[in-house]
Amino acid sequence: MRRLLSRVERTTPVAEVLLEDWPVPPPPTTDRSEVRAAVRRFLLTGLVVLLVAAVPATWWIRAVAEEHAVQHVLRITQRLANYAVAPLITDDLLAGGPAATAQLDVRLQPWLDDGAIRRIKIWDEEGTIVYSDEHELIGQNYGPPSWDDDLVARGEGAATLEHQQDVENSHESGAGQLVEVYVGFVPAGGEQLVFEAYYDDSMVRDEQRSVLMGMAPAFLLTLALFQLAQLAPAVGLARRIQDHRTARAQLLQHAVDAAELERVRVARDLHDDVIQDLAGLSYSLEAQEMTAAAPEQRSALGRSRTILQGSLRTLRGITTALYSPDLLTLGLPKALARLADPLAQRGIDTSVRISPAVFLTPEQEGMFLKVAREAFANISKHAHASTVSLRLDVEHGVTVMSISDDGTGFDDSGGSPEGHLGLRIMRDIADASGAALEIRSQPGVGTMVLATLPRDAVTRRF
Repeated sequence: MRRLLSRVERTTPVAEVLLEDWPVPPPPTTDRSEVRAAVRRFLLTGLVVLLVAAVPATWWIRAVAEEHAVQHVLRITQRLANYAVAPLITDDLLAGGPAATAQLDVRLQPWLDDGAIRRIKIWDEEGTIVYSDEHELIGQNYGPPSWDDDLVARGEGAATLEHQQDVENSHESGAGQLVEVYVGFVPAGGEQLVFEAYYDDSMVRDEQRSVLMGMAPAFLLTLALFQLAQLAPAVGLARRIQDHRTARAQLLQHAVDAAELERVRVARDLHDDVIQDLAGLSYSLEAQEMTAAAPEQRSALGRSRTILQGSLRTLRGITTALYSPDLLTLGLPKALARLADPLAQRGIDTSVRISPAVFLTPEQEGMFLKVAREAFANISKHAHASTVSLRLDVEHGVTVMSISDDGTGFDDSGGSPEGHLGLRIMRDIADASGAALEIRSQPGVGTMVLATLPRDAVTRRF
């Protein structure tokens, strides 16, 4: 654009510029880096969701597997009581006879030897131990039974997985977690008894682990496949969104370029035609004033010439405002200072401060220059300000340009005030360059324009 302005100022007619130098819109392209970032965010979110779903699911599977294993142990214990123990329950055993006790010891010893069962007790309905592999417990009564009163009547069993801390468990208290199983059975003598066995928890844990390893991979694989099935639509959606953003940015840039070309055309028309004609008319009026015979004629011609010269100064100021200073020649600091010169010439206290920490590309410099030009034009036309301040600095890694005045201001809650087209132009210029524009204003307080450039867009120091 700066090359275009310099060509216009030298020789090329505006009409030719409009035809020859209008940029051909490039085909919409997808910013691959942004698409990759969107895909990474999608996959990361999916992984988090997978983990969040997998943790409670794993605990649920563990609970189900534990219940399944405990029920399996319960069935084993019931069969052991019914088929291995019940036939050996005799009156002699219930009376504590050594021979009957020894016979039952022999029958149950294989179960104890392989380590699956840690302790065996047989209780009557009064809570007395009528048999135990730990013989010193035989005949002991520990009060009311700890199992359900209806256990024997219903013919059901009960199983728990816990540390054994009760009084009757003095021999098992140091064994850690055990599976405690109660089952009711009826021996040949007809008296209902309760068979209690304590299993090492590894029996349950092994089966629990087996169920978990059988179910968890299928569950997690299903979640992973569901996530992957959404990946292709997510990538397509990210690309379409980025294409839309790219096309919108190009349209905005073309609109800004078109507005810049129109400024050039209007400024050249004013300079080459209107201003030159009015300047010639001013000289003619001056000559007529000098040769006029009547004082009334000289006075009228003088007033007309004064009005005409004032209009010429206004038009020259408009022409100057329409042209942006040459960034390549001046650099951004001097170009911004030159934009502020007309305000200073009108007696407005104007300051321009730019931090040496600012790093910008030529395109970004042009964006800030155009925003400043529109802001200064609005201040000149509408603000009636006495002080104007421009600051360009880096705050928390973000480049920020602020332009503030102490003019009349307006109510910013309703958007741009009627007739302030410059505010809309500033927003379009900033949006086309990926910057954010904020306008703060209050009646009687003044206005502040903030143009913010994202951190990742800053690349060069001027």
